[in-house]
Amino acid sequence: MLIRYIALPTDRVRALCDGALDDYGMPPERRTSNGVGVPCRHCLRNVEAGRDYLILAYRPFPALQPYAETGPIFLHAEPCERALETDVLPDLFRATASYILRGYGYDDRIVYGTGAVTPTHEICNRAHELLRRKDIAYLHMRSAKNNCYQCRIERA
Repeated sequence: MLIRYIALPTDRVRALCDGALDDYGMPPERRTSNGVGVPCRHCLRNVEAGRDYLILAYRPFPALQPYAETGPIFLHAEPCERALETDVLPDLFRATASYILRGYGYDDRIVYGTGAVTPTHEICNRAHELLRRKDIAYLHMRSAKNNCYQCRIERA
């Protein structure tokens, strides 16, 4: 079974860059990157020093419900190419020691017992293991320190 790492959809990102409100109904905040720790969830690359980025509330779920976490993410303020959907862990994530992987069911609820801080070098194997389960529709990869949404992982 192959997996794929999935960045935010381009149509949603373009709308946010063009002034659409975030998932809290607020306009995204615009800042200038110092080049450190500003991962764009669309191209899955760090926002380079001197380039503007957006901070906004994002809910990676189709509807409000008790498990629909909303949190801060960063995006390049200017258009960037969406990261390819691939089974290779994007380079952006390789410099961090670990992430939370968590499984969600077809009803977009957490599948209890699936969430765990996972060392980066084990993410691919753990994703394969979780996605073999029939009760798991997809995974979220989140920051192990702040629980911020990084990307979605699905079966290819």
